[in-house]
Amino acid sequence: MQLSANLGFLFTDLTLPDAIRAAKAQRFDAVECHFPFDQPEADVSAALQETGLPMLGLNTWPGDRGGGDFGLCALPERREEARAAMDQAIAYARAIGCAAVHVMAGRTDGGAEAEACFREALSYACAAAPELTILIEPLNHRDVPGYHLVQMDHAARIIDDLGHANLRIMYDLYHAQIMRGDLNGQFTAHRDRIGHIQIASAPDRGEPGQGEVDLLWLCRWLADQGWDRPIGAEYKPRQGDTVAGLGWMAAFRD
Repeated sequence: MQLSANLGFLFTDLTLPDAIRAAKAQRFDAVECHFPFDQPEADVSAALQETGLPMLGLNTWPGDRGGGDFGLCALPERREEARAAMDQAIAYARAIGCAAVHVMAGRTDGGAEAEACFREALSYACAAAPELTILIEPLNHRDVPGYHLVQMDHAARIIDDLGHANLRIMYDLYHAQIMRGDLNGQFTAHRDRIGHIQIASAPDRGEPGQGEVDLLWLCRWLADQGWDRPIGAEYKPRQGDTVAGLGWMAAFRD
């Protein structure tokens, strides 16, 4: 199967261009990132062209994480900041040839006003960048208390209600396992709405190959279901050294 290195968690001791080169050296098939905006677009583009790796996705700016922010786009009182964050992400994605933008909702009270704000933001992003995939990702409440979007069913309702052809779910198996489990069933139910898949062991978010879910079996099952796109490795290396922890990849490539 094809694997994508999430450079928000992997090779973080390197600049983003050098992290792209490191991912290539370790035989990843693609890369994705979180918040690349402090890196010159030309340098990132040059690294992508040099390695031939596609950049699959990036996130909208989350706001002041030290102050508790984890996204802005479902926060009614911060619409202007959210729109600026979406414009920034879309422009950066276009500049480096990135395929998708993950619109981060943020922490809310879960009420109707926040939901309406999030949907408004998603409609804005989808219309502003029809050539890009706009992703929404249910996160778990253990890691991100109060995050607005936590369940796949909620994400599916948003997609169905809005009807934008370029709006899809980022299905993160780590978050989904913590919130509900039934990972096969959730994939089957939402297959046509899923635009990207990410993996990490649960419950520690470490390298695949340990934990309460057999990710190798599950990824092989996904391949049997016809999923042929790169799967994002978005985990936190247990020993802090990305390269030292890459032994899991061999089995996933067989």
